[in-house]
Amino acid sequence: DGTWTVTTPPAAPGFHYYWFGVDALNVNDPASYTYFGWGRETSGIEVPEPGVDFYDAKETVPHGEVRARWYHSRITGKWRRAHVCTPADYETAVNVRYPVLYLLHGAGENERGWIEQGRANFILDNLIAAGQAKPMIVVVDTGYASFAGVDVNTNRSATTATFEEVMLKELIPLIDATYRTLSDRMHRAMAGLSMGSGQTLNLTLRHLDQFAWIGAMSGPPRQGF
Repeated sequence: DGTWTVTTPPAAPGFHYYWFGVDALNVNDPASYTYFGWGRETSGIEVPEPGVDFYDAKETVPHGEVRARWYHSRITGKWRRAHVCTPADYETAVNVRYPVLYLLHGAGENERGWIEQGRANFILDNLIAAGQAKPMIVVVDTGYASFAGVDVNTNRSATTATFEEVMLKELIPLIDATYRTLSDRMHRAMAGLSMGSGQTLNLTLRHLDQFAWIGAMSGPPRQGF
């Protein structure tokens, strides 16, 4: 009668993307919030894990802000958006400068991933409140970039060089000029997941004069250093 039902096995705790396949067309769930994953707007669901709350927004914990920072990249010829997480005391401790972590997402996701799916801002708030992390600024930009006028489908190697130039020549100077950062290498870190892990290693290991802290999570097996 045109109505279908399905019951799935219990899903493992964590965040899951999903969609419905209708006549070979992937369709999002209209009753679900959509996230950018798998290279497209995709439905998502989070299965909570009993006793795990390190990523929860807690009433007893001071919370910082997540700011959307748009900037026009002359290197790519396009507008880009970075999410900037500031700690809870950023607005009140006006004489304090902060270290900066540049956090890179995985393939198929974008600058929304670490914030909306990963709750990085809440994780950091909880760590700072517990004394397990120092107050810092976290910056999440999109990991995709191509030189203005270059077709990435015919010159994919250019994307690595483009992303490096955007980070070093545009984003980092913009963040240091806009926010109260500690701009020396000892107070600048970069970390990434999957594709972002490869980007982190490719960039930082060639510029150790600018980064003192490096984190690579679930990276690809080979890197072109």
